Amino acid sequence: MSNHTMAKDNNRYAALEQDQTDTTTSESSETPSSQAQQNTIAEHPRAKCVPGPGEHVLQYTYSVWFAKKPQGAQRSAVNYEQSIKLVGSFCTVEQFWHLYSYMNRPNDLGNNVDIHVFKDGIRPMWEDDANKHGGKWIVRLRKGLAARCWENVIMAMLGEQFMVGDEMCGAVLSVRYQEDIISVWNRTSSDTGITNRIRDTMSRACTLPTNTIMEYKAHTHSLRDNSSYRNTDVFVR
Repeated sequence: MSNHTMAKDNNRYAALEQDQTDTTTSESSETPSSQAQQNTIAEHPRAKCVPGPGEHVLQYTYSVWFAKKPQGAQRSAVNYEQSIKLVGSFCTVEQFWHLYSYMNRPNDLGNNVDIHVFKDGIRPMWEDDANKHGGKWIVRLRKGLAARCWENVIMAMLGEQFMVGDEMCGAVLSVRYQEDIISVWNRTSSDTGITNRIRDTMSRACTLPTNTIMEYKAHTHSLRDNSSYRNTDVFVR
């Protein structure tokens, strides 16, 4: 499904239809933006986003984060907070495209890199109050296939096409050596009606074949096995 088609489904965010295929990438494969800020999650205040004249305001303000996991490093809440950096925040369609146009696409990023797009005020951490009772849908993609799916998932999220209101927390792109992984996070892992709706919208946004395996993992399980994507306590579609 193209960005144009998805945007038509929600006239409130018709500005998402604009063609942004000719975008600029940053010079370094280690950072997604030439304008990346260096403050960490712990230092990040709530964004004070001001819409410009005539800009199309989104329902929520979002922040973009970048993290590169050191090879072989074990995750802990402390070192994770230190490793993830704020790229920028936005609250309008135009501000998003301005930020996004400077970001490297998945194929241009190095391995063990994560890009997070989360509602402002929600840290992209299992331990955050908004996430601790939630979970995420996971889609694993062959190398080279993530760029369009990632962009479409972001468009669906910003355009409120998941239709689950405040349940949506954010989305993550994880670039790994043999695969790329896209996940969508929500607040309540126990609500199957909401999680199923998120799964179906994510599948449509990525135009996934019907036999594609999608996994749902609660963050309580991630905290227990200290892994985002290990196949432990995962519900498979």
